[in-house]
Amino acid sequence: MPEQEPNYLHGAALFGTIALLALANFMAVLDLTIVNVAVPHIAGSLAVSPNEGTWVITSYAVAEAITVPLSGWLAARFGAVKVMAIAAAGFGLFSLLCGLAPSLSMLVIFRVLQGFSGGPLMPMSQTLLMRITPPARVQQALGLQTMTTILAPIAGPLIGGALTDSVGWPWAFYINVPISIFVALMVWSVLRSRETLTVKRPIDFVGLGLLILWIGALQIMLDNGQDKDWFASSFIVVLAVISAIGFVAFMIWELTDEHPIVDLSVFRFRTFSVMAIAMAFTMAAFFATIVLIPLWLQTNMNYTATSAGEVMAWQGVLGVMVAPIAALLISRVDPRLMMSVGLGLLAAITLYRTSFAQNMTYWQLVVPQLLTGIGMPLFFVPLLGLSVAAVPAAQTASAAGLINFIRTMAGAFGTALSTTLWDNATVTARVDLAGKVQNSQSVLDTLQAHGLSLQQAIQNLSDMVQSQAVMLATNRVFFLLALTIAAVAAGVWLSPRPKAPVALPSGGH
Repeated sequence: MPEQEPNYLHGAALFGTIALLALANFMAVLDLTIVNVAVPHIAGSLAVSPNEGTWVITSYAVAEAITVPLSGWLAARFGAVKVMAIAAAGFGLFSLLCGLAPSLSMLVIFRVLQGFSGGPLMPMSQTLLMRITPPARVQQALGLQTMTTILAPIAGPLIGGALTDSVGWPWAFYINVPISIFVALMVWSVLRSRETLTVKRPIDFVGLGLLILWIGALQIMLDNGQDKDWFASSFIVVLAVISAIGFVAFMIWELTDEHPIVDLSVFRFRTFSVMAIAMAFTMAAFFATIVLIPLWLQTNMNYTATSAGEVMAWQGVLGVMVAPIAALLISRVDPRLMMSVGLGLLAAITLYRTSFAQNMTYWQLVVPQLLTGIGMPLFFVPLLGLSVAAVPAAQTASAAGLINFIRTMAGAFGTALSTTLWDNATVTARVDLAGKVQNSQSVLDTLQAHGLSLQQAIQNLSDMVQSQAVMLATNRVFFLLALTIAAVAAGVWLSPRPKAPVALPSGGH
């Protein structure tokens, strides 16, 4: 029988279990970015374009986001321990199948199933952490888990790059298998006696169906729009209509249903609404940069997956140090000011990236990554505090879940949109450059004089034009992202000043 009262752990047992739950959280968040640097390898191995290869990233993020609103119902219906053990086991199984996938379509299917399994790991690990940790140590335990949330997206490209270059991209998935098995077995053996109470709660199947419908249609539209020439394709038009109708129907249903799967009533609070919008646009821009930079480094700068991952990983060096400082500051400094400063720094860094050129040195790439590690915690930490403090205590869990849902979905949409913009800007830049190439015949003659055949000289000239087109396109996308972040930096002041000191939520991810 489930226990009526919390049964806290102590000493080594407590520390070990907290570390176990943090490991599960780390694994689920890690897989949002671990394949970012492997996309060119996956695309080449499965004979698809790099743009199609990004489906591997977005499919996982969308599937994970869909399951987040379900986590509370799953825990109440089946028990948090059982849900987490099954989710961890499923995560390992589908990670294995991802590595074995023979085609992109099968890989995307398994990534969706992996995302469905990974979604509950994050909230369940927090639920169980709160259940086993004495109140006096809860903040320390939550701090450890928050650290894994910050580190995992940064460690992803580094680990993924090293595995991809050394043993192949499937190992970016295989690495999850032993960890998942260990987590599932240990959670069940250590925590099953501390299972949470279960009750039969109704689930909003209509709302869930509409949620999956409009998000799925929108994501498929975004992923396929570039290849099918967007709205010139009837397929894309149909998807757009389905997504729009599904979204409107979802909003109407959720606002009127007695047991909505997503509690949209929290948007009546202006602070929460502003924070949600800030989260959506900032995370879309942020994920766009952490996808585009590795792609650019590998396709245009001859970086390996490992070296591209190393560049991205520098972001975590200062981020780990600034995050605890930001957590201390939010109760002493206007959190809107902290967010605005952090976003202003991110906008300046992104604007600096518009000056990237093909002669950039490694350390010129590292500096903006280091500074990003300062800007993100200054934005992210106070946003979490403000978004939860803005709603009544009874809706805290709903607000935290919805913010996490928005964060994950924004990352998926930002990835899809940015790669499309990047491809379009590359085509436009190539056409412009090709029209401006002067004395192309003399260039060909010079190349031939250096021992190249006419065909080799033409190919060499074409490669140079393409390389410069990619560089110009990358800079143009960074400029749009910088404008977006700067607009959010100004927009956070639309939120009213907090009436009381803001603290980090005691739960939520």
